[in-house]
Amino acid sequence: MILNLKRIYNPADKADGLRILVDRLWPRGVTKERAQIDRWMKDIAPSTELRKQYHANPQNWAEFQHNYIAELRQSKEAINELVELIKTHDTVTLLYSVHDEQQNHAVVLREFLLTIHPL
Repeated sequence: MILNLKRIYNPADKADGLRILVDRLWPRGVTKERAQIDRWMKDIAPSTELRKQYHANPQNWAEFQHNYIAELRQSKEAINELVELIKTHDTVTLLYSVHDEQQNHAVVLREFLLTIHPL
């Protein structure tokens, strides 16, 4: 099982496997044809409140991670659905739209799935 991360603005590739958009909002300027997603899981993304708090204070990365993990622990149905999708595919790519490839919710989600909620 391979669990990748990728910006939705990068071209789709067959090596992406199952492509899952994990943003609450549809990415600006991306058509559904260009996105080539297999699933859009809005409910797995950070809440609107948490997303706005982090965008207002990006230096609070550690706090954002802590709060997002707390939200993920409460999102049992969405997590279980995502885990089942991952288990039934050799390769899954979690797609996100933010510019920062190191500090974003998809990074936290992937880490959560691989360590806190092992697949």
